[in-house]
Amino acid sequence: MKSTVSTAGVASRSQSRRSSLFKAMLGRYDLYLMLLIPIVWYLVFHYGPLYGLQIAFKNFSPAKGIIGSKWVGLEHFERFVESYYFWRLLWNTISINLYSLLFAFPIPILLALLINEIRSKTYSKIVQNVTYIPHFISVVVMVGMLMLFLSPRGGPINSIIQAFGGDPIRFLDTAEWFKAIFIGSNVWQNMGWQSIIYIAALSGVNPQLYEAAKMDGASRLRRIWHVSLPGILPVIVILLILDVGHFMNVGFEKILLMQNNLNLESSDVISTFVYSAGILKGEYSYTAAIGLFNSVVNLALLMLVNRFARKKAETSLW
Repeated sequence: MKSTVSTAGVASRSQSRRSSLFKAMLGRYDLYLMLLIPIVWYLVFHYGPLYGLQIAFKNFSPAKGIIGSKWVGLEHFERFVESYYFWRLLWNTISINLYSLLFAFPIPILLALLINEIRSKTYSKIVQNVTYIPHFISVVVMVGMLMLFLSPRGGPINSIIQAFGGDPIRFLDTAEWFKAIFIGSNVWQNMGWQSIIYIAALSGVNPQLYEAAKMDGASRLRRIWHVSLPGILPVIVILLILDVGHFMNVGFEKILLMQNNLNLESSDVISTFVYSAGILKGEYSYTAAIGLFNSVVNLALLMLVNRFARKKAETSLW
């Protein structure tokens, strides 16, 4: 008898909670209607195309359609892995992203710490504006600027080299210079914009911690190391996890614009190969398989780094 009453009470409370939740949703129906737009967008443009992912396992023919195309299993994956250009594409993709993590990721953090330590508000705003502005330059204009500045004929960089008695260097036509130019220009263009979130995180650090460290005799560098960095560490970890989540994705448009036959050895990455083979040559199934391979590697890296961060830093995406 008691168990029956208890069960009825639990059911009644559960029904009451559902009723109150439904009333709360009705009271904010306008906000949920606004949420409906991004949900539909994701369903249509992100989850809907997953249906076409099966062409990676078929010999897709536009005339036969996805369903009518012949199933070939892992044939396209085997073809890609066994191809002579597989290791070149993989190494170029990994090395560009690895160097970006090593050099491009810490610089916005250092810039945010520098701006946070500037006592003059006017000078601080000038530094922020100067570093933000390059972010708004389009990729096409950026590549045009690189071609102009690095030109072996009249380019400012080569003019300085020649002024010191050196020979002009064809930077964009040399494979050895491609990665340095690509990553360096990315750092210059995006470091100010990427530092915004770190500056916002630093503004949330308790000022009393700085005062206590100062009273204990900590120098400015010590305060940065023991107060500022621990204060923004969760933000750093989250952004690092997100960066690793698209580790195999490189700036496709910029690489494609900078790419030529002379620097192809260093500039040929998976995304540009998918474009040339899939769009230009029409090998849809083959490039779909390559894209799926790319996404699976990204997912595996994301899960591994997220798990490592949860254990070591106690911060993670989930």
